[in-house]
Amino acid sequence: MLFYRDRPLSPFAVDHRASRGRLIAEAASPTRTPFQRDRDRIIHAHAFRRLKHKTQVFVEHEGDHYRTRLTHSLEVSQIARSIARILGLDEDLAETLALAHDLGHTPFGHAGEDALNALMADYGGFDHNAQALRIVTKLERRYAAFDGLNLTWESLEGLVKHNGPLLTREGKPCGRYEKTGVPQDILDHEAVFPLGLAQFASAEAQIAALADDIAYDAHDLDDGLRAGLFPLSALRAVPFLGGLLDEIAMAAPGLDEARAGHELMRRVITRLVEDAAAESEARLIALRPQSAADIRGAAQPVIAFSNAMQAAEKAVKAYLFASMYRHPRLLTLRAAAAEIITGLFTRYLEKPGEMAGQGSIPQEEAARARLVADYIAGMTDRFAQKEHQRLFDATPALR
Repeated sequence: MLFYRDRPLSPFAVDHRASRGRLIAEAASPTRTPFQRDRDRIIHAHAFRRLKHKTQVFVEHEGDHYRTRLTHSLEVSQIARSIARILGLDEDLAETLALAHDLGHTPFGHAGEDALNALMADYGGFDHNAQALRIVTKLERRYAAFDGLNLTWESLEGLVKHNGPLLTREGKPCGRYEKTGVPQDILDHEAVFPLGLAQFASAEAQIAALADDIAYDAHDLDDGLRAGLFPLSALRAVPFLGGLLDEIAMAAPGLDEARAGHELMRRVITRLVEDAAAESEARLIALRPQSAADIRGAAQPVIAFSNAMQAAEKAVKAYLFASMYRHPRLLTLRAAAAEIITGLFTRYLEKPGEMAGQGSIPQEEAARARLVADYIAGMTDRFAQKEHQRLFDATPALR
């Protein structure tokens, strides 16, 4: 007897009862759907716990209230479940993908990834999306019967393709991989357990991607205000944010800046979610999909912002890029983080025995470099700093 209850879903939702299964077959659970099991495996993974001490934007020791990769992932999952519920999609799959989307990130946020990608340029590069796939298919070692987490096809598909197809219908790399090519780890997996790289992912996966945008737009604004990188009044330069600030001023005259900032974040999330739900519903009505396969075969994403909100959201990102991500304080942090990553990579590549618990070391340089990249990518900010301090006389200050 099954103890979970099936909820009526839209016909184009992914149906867990029709899952394409796992690479290594497993008996069904009597208490959980396949996607609930995937979610639980991600939550219990080492890589997920390490997100607690991985930078979102600010290095974690700067303050207890700034986002980390873990808190960001939790916020994305809440937003993803909300949108999935509105559209009658599988909330568990959307939540699974939201929780997993940052598993492949390095310490020190995008600064760490950029540094590691440059260091790995001669060995296939480094891509956090491909690294997430490595983690859930190879690097997690918790189960007796397999390496990785042995996730369902639908979860792997969403993890790899949540931002859209990786190949054109003619088989050429597209999107973020148009210039660099699709990472080899993804191509290798495609040869064994094909994910359909030339098609869109499910609507649930598309929701996870949009929820990621919504979360970091709102919460980077919140963290930027908290850090004093810009005052609340400066956000009036973005018309969308200025209009919301006017609403707040009318609804609660004289509200102190801290509360006004929180009220702004709440309204940003609400407006973006409501717009995404309305636009997505309109696209679905126009497409009239009868199955998840129709979503995958569509000519455009079915989960999206309206044109007006796309422009507003793009303006928010442009403001954050100029006023936050390129703020002198954060550029100093980026430079220090890159120096730490570079020092560790160079040292480990030369002396791989310095890496704890790695067992046999590959003789071939490219394989050894990938082992080093895996080791560094799995580090928390704190451990990377401690390792650098152990190995070098001086370590850059992340302040």
